[in-house]
Amino acid sequence: MSLEIIEIKDPESGSSAKIAPTFGFNCFEFLANVDGQAIDVLWAADDFADGTARPSSSGIPLLFPFPGRIHGTKLSWEDRQFEIPEGDGRGNAIHGFVMNRAWRVTEQTESHVTAEFQASRDDATLMEQWPTDFKVTATYEVSGTALTGTYRIENPSAKPLPFGFGTHPYFKVPIGGESADACEIIVPYTFAWEFKDQMASGNQFNRDTDPFQPILFQDTQFDNGFGGLESEDGLCTTSIHDPGSGRTIEQQFDDQFDSVVLYNPGHREAFCIEPYTCIPDAFQLRRQGYDGGLRVLPAGETFETSIRIRVK
Repeated sequence: MSLEIIEIKDPESGSSAKIAPTFGFNCFEFLANVDGQAIDVLWAADDFADGTARPSSSGIPLLFPFPGRIHGTKLSWEDRQFEIPEGDGRGNAIHGFVMNRAWRVTEQTESHVTAEFQASRDDATLMEQWPTDFKVTATYEVSGTALTGTYRIENPSAKPLPFGFGTHPYFKVPIGGESADACEIIVPYTFAWEFKDQMASGNQFNRDTDPFQPILFQDTQFDNGFGGLESEDGLCTTSIHDPGSGRTIEQQFDDQFDSVVLYNPGHREAFCIEPYTCIPDAFQLRRQGYDGGLRVLPAGETFETSIRIRVK
């Protein structure tokens, strides 16, 4: 059965995006109209719109309340233990609860759409898998050559909410040119986390090159986490530049995201630059005395952030 698809469009520029609200509110297509040319920014599996693709494999999966993996399937928090489903085929929980569930659309105009997911309302079984209730609201808006995602996390319960949030965008390469290998990637990190079994161990290794030095796509083979992100006026900018077409995909996010995960899908038709508020398995790092960015949201409080993707 095909998924429900919502299309939003900027009438002035002609740029558009498609979102699947019943499959994680995943924005799986963004066509940026640049000088009359439609640039296809996001990679998605051919069967994504049919609802048969792996939910973390396409578009922009939203990862909450934990991005990346949690070691094993048990979470210990404040003397309680929670059982979380295995999801990576290796015995670990991965990428949270909201990327494959149905969200409720609460507002829609021609150029933007908003949806929300609340554990207690939309899937009460999650109340047994996490320390507290949570509510996630996301808005996508197309304007000019930019797609902006605005995200709000609310803690409607009486207890503190431990969480991490991240996005997992699949950026298509090349960007109108002939060679993906020639694309130049800039991610201004200053250190790499040591990963063991695809989770951070706590060790860090300083980068030995300038943070803004481009990396050629042909030299990438990543599934790793990085930190110490350079920012200007509180904003970090990552980019993929295609010298063949002269086009650049730029992603900008605030300093509440203190980590990124870089990932090469096996098909090598895309590259993932994933902003995370915490490094994978930040819970275990916290127990070991390391700061992996895990956040704890007090009762009744709200966390808000946004990410802008644009083509130039």
